Amino acid sequence: MDDKASVGKISVSSDSVSTINSEDFVLVSRLGDETPSSTNNGSDDEKTGLKVISEEGVSFKIVGNGSEQQLQRELEDVLMEPSGAEQGGGSGPRLDQEAGGDHGDHPTTTAPSEPSSDPPSTPPLKVEMVLPVQTAQESELNERSYRGEESSSEGSPGTPIPDEDSVVFSQLTYLGCASVNAPRSEVEALRMMTTLRGLCQLPIDVTLSVPGVSEGTVRLLDPQTGTEIASYPIYKILFCVRGHDGTDESDCFAFTESHHNAEIFRIHVFRCQIQEAVSRILYSFATAFRRSAKKPALSSQAPPLTPDSDVFTFTVSLEIKEDDGKGTFSAVSKDKDRQSFKLRPGMDKKIVIYVQQTSNKELAIERCFGLLLSPGKNVKNSDMHLLDLESMGKSSDGKSYIITGSWNPKTPQFQAVNEETPKDKFMYMTTAVDLVITEVEEPVRFLLETRVRVCSPSERLYWPFSKRSYTETFYLKLRQMERRERKSGKDTLYEVLSLESEAERERRKTTASPLQSASHGSGAPSPPEDEEEEDNDEPLLSGSGDVSKECAEKILETWGDLLSKWHLNLSVRPKQLPGLVRSGVPEALRGEVWQLLAGCHNNDHQVEEYRTLITKESPQDSAITRDINRTFPAHDYFKDTGGDGQDSLYKICKAYSVYDEEIGYCQGQSFLAAVLLLHMPEEQAFSVLVKIMFDYGLRDLFKQNFEDLHCKFFQLERLMQEYIPDLYNHFLNVGLEAHMYASQWFLTLFTAKFPLYMVFHIIDLLLCEGISVIFNVALALLRTSKDDLIQTDFEGALKYFRVPVPKRYRSEENAKKLMELACGMKISQKKLKKYEKEYHTMREQQEQQEPPIERYERENRRLQEANMRLEQENDDLAHELVSSKIALRKDLDNAEEKSDALNKELLMTKQKLVEAEDEKRRLEEESAQLKEMCRRELDKSESEIKKNGSIIGEYKQVCAVLGERLEKQQTANKAELEKIRLKVEGCEKCSSLFNKEGRVKAVSSAAPGSEEEADEEKEELKSQLREMELELAQTKLQLVEAECKIQDLEHHLGLALNEVQAAKKTWFNRTLSSIKTVTGAQGKETT
Repeated sequence: MDDKASVGKISVSSDSVSTINSEDFVLVSRLGDETPSSTNNGSDDEKTGLKVISEEGVSFKIVGNGSEQQLQRELEDVLMEPSGAEQGGGSGPRLDQEAGGDHGDHPTTTAPSEPSSDPPSTPPLKVEMVLPVQTAQESELNERSYRGEESSSEGSPGTPIPDEDSVVFSQLTYLGCASVNAPRSEVEALRMMTTLRGLCQLPIDVTLSVPGVSEGTVRLLDPQTGTEIASYPIYKILFCVRGHDGTDESDCFAFTESHHNAEIFRIHVFRCQIQEAVSRILYSFATAFRRSAKKPALSSQAPPLTPDSDVFTFTVSLEIKEDDGKGTFSAVSKDKDRQSFKLRPGMDKKIVIYVQQTSNKELAIERCFGLLLSPGKNVKNSDMHLLDLESMGKSSDGKSYIITGSWNPKTPQFQAVNEETPKDKFMYMTTAVDLVITEVEEPVRFLLETRVRVCSPSERLYWPFSKRSYTETFYLKLRQMERRERKSGKDTLYEVLSLESEAERERRKTTASPLQSASHGSGAPSPPEDEEEEDNDEPLLSGSGDVSKECAEKILETWGDLLSKWHLNLSVRPKQLPGLVRSGVPEALRGEVWQLLAGCHNNDHQVEEYRTLITKESPQDSAITRDINRTFPAHDYFKDTGGDGQDSLYKICKAYSVYDEEIGYCQGQSFLAAVLLLHMPEEQAFSVLVKIMFDYGLRDLFKQNFEDLHCKFFQLERLMQEYIPDLYNHFLNVGLEAHMYASQWFLTLFTAKFPLYMVFHIIDLLLCEGISVIFNVALALLRTSKDDLIQTDFEGALKYFRVPVPKRYRSEENAKKLMELACGMKISQKKLKKYEKEYHTMREQQEQQEPPIERYERENRRLQEANMRLEQENDDLAHELVSSKIALRKDLDNAEEKSDALNKELLMTKQKLVEAEDEKRRLEEESAQLKEMCRRELDKSESEIKKNGSIIGEYKQVCAVLGERLEKQQTANKAELEKIRLKVEGCEKCSSLFNKEGRVKAVSSAAPGSEEEADEEKEELKSQLREMELELAQTKLQLVEAECKIQDLEHHLGLALNEVQAAKKTWFNRTLSSIKTVTGAQGKETT
């Protein structure tokens, strides 16, 4: 291998190597962009990496923390042998390169080390590495022996090409391995590297052998004897990473590998005594990740395949989604009895296909050649209709290849599956997907036949909680092609012999029919979906199982009536509630019912507190982040790293760790929080979690070194002794104690390992009846498993609790029977209190019997732990104190600035106050003078008013007297006139002269004597009349004069009154208002 030529292909990249499958590689980048190597200025401070482009066009990347030139020098130092003796007296690792058994002289080249700050006279240090390479015969022998062991279990993934060199690295230390949930996550890999380096106390010296081809195997060898310790096929290695420069892990590297058919992922961490060799090791891994060897030996023959080594197993799942009218597509439900999809007519749909390889060497799916659909079964290829592809590619975890296509059922060719199906019938639908696989010569078609039923638009559908898919297993049989059979320029290694579905295989076994080639499509009907998983030794993943929201109408009506009554008085639970809860709360109502049972119906204050808590930092952030990926990995909502589910779960766990400082976050809380998140928003889920921890006593199990938890174990064992004595005695004989199998039951409330249907029912009972229901469920589990547990030993019992017990209740029927048994067991609180008292008595006796030294040591450990906790709290408080002092200093400076400004304002205000007081005194004096003037004027006005009033009174009296006199005079005149008229009428002479009206009659002739008398009388009467008229005129004149005087007085009175009123309204009022205004303004300034 020409290392310089390899180095010449280096460009900027990151510091990890990752595989999408066994052939493709991606970069996990720490930097935001990539800079071509040609633009690199060679700065030692710039963190860059390496990107290697293979001849086949596949890129993979390794890391170098430094410039390209620096890394090239380091590789030359590592690869080249120094010409002279070493400078430090120590011997570095050696690099021996042997090819084809040739042990001749090795070429050596002396390369200077990296420039340093030492004086120029100091000779640079040189590192010598001799890397022995296995011979072709040794490589072939080892590969065959390994493949022989592999073929018995999962088939040989391929034949190694023996003339590729493998590089052996010595002076390495193996620090250990651990399980990981995200095998391609650089963050998790670096975290586990830090953890294992810190925890490793007895490192193991090993020699690492890295092959040069993808068909090879990485081996760990004993450096003393050369015997193999462990081996890992390249196709199972998923990710390689090295520690960052400037950290304690800069001399470490690690790789992750799939274990147990890709169900479990492990990381292996190594430390290199020569830090510069880490880059060379990652480069060797990158070389091994290439698709094939550069120079395969044409004469080498592949070893004979075992019967199953050429069979590749695929699991293909079909999911149908419909437009839900909200702008998104939701998975349709399935009829449990008929195993048929429930479709609605006229709705746009999507077909989603999940393809996952489950056995043998992983094949690379390049693309989807086509997605086809047709109504019916056993259809011809010409009857299949091509769908429009929306997307294709790998899933986020890299396990599955997902194809999505759009389906418009309104088109004529799909009319049959767009018309309502009779209620008791169903129809078939065939879906085909053609895939192009890199290593396979021709496209592979997977054919799925499913049952569907088109429901009426008015039919009420209860959508399932999680998506329900149809799954079929296919067995692809391939033949490895000889090199001369391959097409030039192609990567194809295999040709298709047959493709057989699980249904076809079962039918062939029962009918002994010949094997049909599946390359033209499968014509067998699909078996019912949703069968239980195949039993194996792997534990059931948390979050397994589907919980349907389907529920009988009658049950929903009963719960609806109960909730209506309950909402009228939330402080009192309805009497029929416990009975309904024991039967299980309907899935669609669990979120509401759980909040009501926990008493979180009025939790606005806690919602606001939660929003504040998630903004604070948690001291247990790393533990929370580590557990998030392990929580419900089997559930769609939580399986995606960085998805909405994991994000909400992280917030809840973080908020609780800040909220409950005494307990904080404890492992297992995330499972309970995840169960709550599946039924309600995160704010309400946090409130219910707090209620369960505090009000239901779950947090007490974590306090005082789990003292209450041990009490629960004692109570459980005493209950076993009473209810299941034979199983109790068996556990006693084999030495199995309750804490060995029941810890998770109490700490996670059965949420960690059991199927969701059973978990949700347990939470129903817990919130309704309290934490004591855990004893009911535990005893029910032990009773139903008693016959199997009695026949096991210690190890077998632990394995039985870990694997078969949770898997038994994947069946909904088994879970219902278990919960009915648990609800039927009567465990009184009095009995539990009695057992608790026995436990405390026993503990006191143990403490008394315990030797003083052990008791003091235990007490010392407890005090040390308390001391460490207090020291940590002291550090936190000190940090908080320093931060608060800094904040107070800033506040004090601001306060002093404000104080200076306020003092200036105070002086100005005081000056204004003095001026205002002087003005006030002046205005007060003016006000007093004005008051005095007003008083005098008022007195004068009042005296004038009194005087005018008296004049008016006298005038009225005079007018009244004159009026009376006038009336009397008129009456007298009338009486006098009447007397005269009577006298005139009584006199004959006079009566002839006057008429009845008193007027003088005209007389034509009269006697002279009589005329004279008449003239005298007439003159006398005229004189009397003139006197009377004169007197009457005088009287009238006096009356007119009196009326004139009255009018004159009234006029003067009106003027006086107007003047007084005007004086009151103008001058006086204005004066008073000005006085009030001035005095009020002065009062405000003074205050």
